[in-house]
Amino acid sequence: MPELPEVETVRRGLNKLTVKQPIQGGEILLERTLAYPPSVEEFWQGITGNAIANWQRRGKYLLAQLETNSSQPAGWLGVHLRMTGQLLWVKQDTPLQKHTRIRLFFADEQELRFVDTRTFGKFWLVSPQIPIAEVITGLQKLGPEPFDSDFSLSYLINKLNNSRRQIKTLLLDQTIVAGIGNIYADEALFKSGIKPDTAAADLTKAQIKRLHNAIINVLQASIDKGGTTFSNFLNLLGVSGNYGDTTLVYGRKGEPCRICNTAIAKIKLAGRSSHFCPNCQN
Repeated sequence: MPELPEVETVRRGLNKLTVKQPIQGGEILLERTLAYPPSVEEFWQGITGNAIANWQRRGKYLLAQLETNSSQPAGWLGVHLRMTGQLLWVKQDTPLQKHTRIRLFFADEQELRFVDTRTFGKFWLVSPQIPIAEVITGLQKLGPEPFDSDFSLSYLINKLNNSRRQIKTLLLDQTIVAGIGNIYADEALFKSGIKPDTAAADLTKAQIKRLHNAIINVLQASIDKGGTTFSNFLNLLGVSGNYGDTTLVYGRKGEPCRICNTAIAKIKLAGRSSHFCPNCQN
């Protein structure tokens, strides 16, 4: 699943390529990709002729603020890539990928194309009269963004000190901190020297401080490299992310630790894989 750096990479690309251009129409090839409104007709009535003022990101959600041709608010377009979703900026005559689900047409025969192999990705169109979180209800549950002041050291200490959950599982909880998934939880735990199955409440203040810094640092490093591509993530122009070439533990089971040469181990926690160095993380 694309995580915060991948979604942020897509957001930046969208803001460079798609804003201030009226949406001229399009095509929905898989109706269940449209989570809201309940009909395809309502979707096209609400979006056609409006332009994207800007794209924002909240956790792993992409949120496009829409405006009319007179720059009046026209609601929101929400997108969640889920497991395998890709947004691609292509010419309309580009041959359709097998798993193309939604197409939005723009001027100069350009299109924003949503491709999704597993079909879990979703689109929402929210009218300006409705608060966006009333429709995209997942937004109500998100914790603070890792780069925001709300995600302070004191906040993280408070959340961890009161939980007996394993730290890896807790970091994947989007109500605690928004946007972190398997890749960056593993990487942050390695950089902070914490074994993934450690109970959160057992961590010292010094360990939590290292973890807080590591979360921010690994996310920023991945954003700088355009995200991580292990299976199918591509940016808006179809280019893979480069962070996967430098991961410290994720996806490296059996390979030597880049610090101590110990073989990287892999375990399952709450049904999710976790990679760590048995020597560096204890």
